[in-house]
Amino acid sequence: MVSLIIDIADEQSIHAIDHARLKRAVRSVLEAAGIRAAEISIAIVDDARMHALNRQYLAHDYPTDVLSFVWDRDESVFSLDGEIIVSADYAAREATRYEWTTDDELLLYVIHGSLHLVGHDDKTPEGQAAMRAAEAKHLAQFGLTHRYDDR
Repeated sequence: MVSLIIDIADEQSIHAIDHARLKRAVRSVLEAAGIRAAEISIAIVDDARMHALNRQYLAHDYPTDVLSFVWDRDESVFSLDGEIIVSADYAAREATRYEWTTDDELLLYVIHGSLHLVGHDDKTPEGQAAMRAAEAKHLAQFGLTHRYDDR
């Protein structure tokens, strides 16, 4: 039996976000990774909150696009508990750069954070290539293709 619980806390009020779409993306990544039980929370925040979280958890004094945290993982039973935090303000700025919507950019962030939760790492060129390929696969399910640059 598969039990995937995905909750969203939208802590910002400026940008209209398609919550159901973000949940579908997380579910897609989890299912592709063989996760059978999960509790994932998604927090949609503004840049000020993301900046504070970056200082608190990573000692970075700036906002970023996405943070993800694995709270518990048991690979023997394919279960995962984690959190994804995305900045809607950051997404709005980047969306214009890539000529798609804020919602599309947020979708990318949620997919990226989900991939980290299931074990992807993008700290090496090989890992980054694998991450981008996985992102492309999941974005394609929503009819999207991302045009990356050297960001």
